[in-house]
Amino acid sequence: MTSDLITDRRPAGAHAGAPAAPPRPRKDHGTGVGRPGVGWAVPAAVFFGLFALVPLVLVAVLSFASWNGLTDPEFVGLDNWRKLFADPVLLKSLWLSVLLTVLGVVVQTPLSLLLGVWAAGHQRNRAVLSAIYFVPLLLSAAAVSVLWRAVLDPNFGVPSQATWLFGDGNLFGHQSTAIGVLVFVSTWQFTPLHTLIYQGAARAIPPVLYQAAQIDGAGTVRQFFSITLPQLRNSIITSMILMVVGGLTTFDTVLILTQGGPGTDTTISAYYMYQKAFKSFDYGSASAVGLLLVLVATIVSLVMVRLSGYDKMRSQMEGL
Repeated sequence: MTSDLITDRRPAGAHAGAPAAPPRPRKDHGTGVGRPGVGWAVPAAVFFGLFALVPLVLVAVLSFASWNGLTDPEFVGLDNWRKLFADPVLLKSLWLSVLLTVLGVVVQTPLSLLLGVWAAGHQRNRAVLSAIYFVPLLLSAAAVSVLWRAVLDPNFGVPSQATWLFGDGNLFGHQSTAIGVLVFVSTWQFTPLHTLIYQGAARAIPPVLYQAAQIDGAGTVRQFFSITLPQLRNSIITSMILMVVGGLTTFDTVLILTQGGPGTDTTISAYYMYQKAFKSFDYGSASAVGLLLVLVATIVSLVMVRLSGYDKMRSQMEGL
């Protein structure tokens, strides 16, 4: 019967034994499927230009001028830059910014990674514990800093009642303990954010990989190092870049907790910029510090992306 016949759609002149040509993909004609047009990026590009690029250009111009915030700016060339690099406080602030950033990455990365992988599982009461753990993420940095300033107050806080553990109780009076407080408070607040990143990435790992590993006799630890970590590579790099940029631009935590003290022992670059602008009314030097921070954060981020190979990732699947 003719209904049982299969029509051979080979091109004319093709050999009888040659495979049939694959069908051509049909073009999208306004059905909404496919890559969106450039017009979709216009609102975001305008927003980014007005609130990021334009202020950055103005800061760059102001870094070559002298301005107290009241009179007209006066062009001074490279004077602001010369004074800054001759100021030992600036060099110290850069070192402290890098130190706090490195300590934050070292502490937060393994902690948030382990918590994220755990939160991606199906343990009992996991959802309740995760919700409680994410509470610090809902608070502002200023509120968190005020909270811990009261808790760690040397006169009325916990250290004053537990001198056997905290010594004289003045955690803000010594550089090492003040830096430790800053690292602890930042970890307490921002680890839930990175935990959320790892939780979502861990849930996207195909379960078949773990099933195959179990068949081969791999235990939980072996599965973590052989499957979970490689699959979370992109997320780890993304999380670390966020930590680096956030660490280099930390300000409100230092302002409320230590105010750059004792002395200048916790005066990081962002707080040093604040002092130049709003205490010394030297907006030209403050703009130079701000521009320097932007350059440092950008260079560090690009180096991390290049060394990690993140820019060469082309697969849509995590870690592949």
